[in-house]
Amino acid sequence: MASDMEPRLLRVFVAVAEELHFTRAAARLYLAQQALSRDVRRLERELGVDLFVRTTRQVALTVEGERLLPYARRVLGAQDELAAAFRRDAERPLLVDVGAPVGTAYRVLEEARARVPESCELVARFHSGLTGAAGELAAGRLDVSFGRFAGLPPGVRAGLVQQPVRLEPMAVLLPEDHPLAARPAVPLAELAGETLYAGAGNAGTAEWTDLAARLFDGRGIAMAEPFPEIEGSEEFVRVVRKRGWSVLASVEFIEVPGMVLRPVVDPVPLSPVSMVWRKGLRHPGLEALRAAARELGEEGAWLASPGGGPLSGKGVLPEGRWWLPEEDAAVMGAGARRGGDS
Repeated sequence: MASDMEPRLLRVFVAVAEELHFTRAAARLYLAQQALSRDVRRLERELGVDLFVRTTRQVALTVEGERLLPYARRVLGAQDELAAAFRRDAERPLLVDVGAPVGTAYRVLEEARARVPESCELVARFHSGLTGAAGELAAGRLDVSFGRFAGLPPGVRAGLVQQPVRLEPMAVLLPEDHPLAARPAVPLAELAGETLYAGAGNAGTAEWTDLAARLFDGRGIAMAEPFPEIEGSEEFVRVVRKRGWSVLASVEFIEVPGMVLRPVVDPVPLSPVSMVWRKGLRHPGLEALRAAARELGEEGAWLASPGGGPLSGKGVLPEGRWWLPEEDAAVMGAGARRGGDS
């Protein structure tokens, strides 16, 4: 057995062990699948054991693979802590994904910028979706993002930290000549028979599409057909207008000429927004973002359910007033009570 085993090989092994799927593991690590498979075979040669049972239908850990996994996680955790301890994070810009120059994440960023000294730079990035940003966070190419933490795979969540920020009421973006556009708010039941765009086809927004699918289920609301990722606000406006879509959105959203944004009610569906960063990150800008999120949340009652009550950590939802999947309620409620280190 090699005494100088590369941590990179262990990182590949852990990704495959957590995903149990070579294609997903390669995407998570931003590697070509061929390169990932080659690294797994190399690690198996160095250890002299088979780590995975591979068939055409599934991937499973061998006994030796199960034995290696906790050791590999500890080694990688120690490596990440060592790198974080000696990385001169305070002297570099903090890269913050806010999705768009409008909405909850952008408001937190703007507030945090007002808190830090001139020497501390917070640079905005505009990724589409927390699922897409999570790989960038894990790889260190991005520092902070915002979105639905419960919608990430458990293996991905294990390497990240989250702070609940807001339970953002959902809305629907409608063409201004749509029959529902004249209403100040749209009852959820009135969307039966409608087809709404919710990011289907964009792998980077999978957590949002999943939330929408849960909301639509059993209510007669159809999901718009999958469409490739739309990059940038201008392109989003062009595609939405051209295709005549109605769009599931949040109450803070970009303006689209010829369309109106209406809140959804009876019940109010909630979009859970967390601030997310990788474990071990230390930066004064991160602390400013966390403080800004807490203060804005307290001022705006961002973590209160419609009607003013806090979430139950067990995800028990009041009937008929608001809607949120129980696992999201548990993540947002428990994270809020612990101060955000979920």
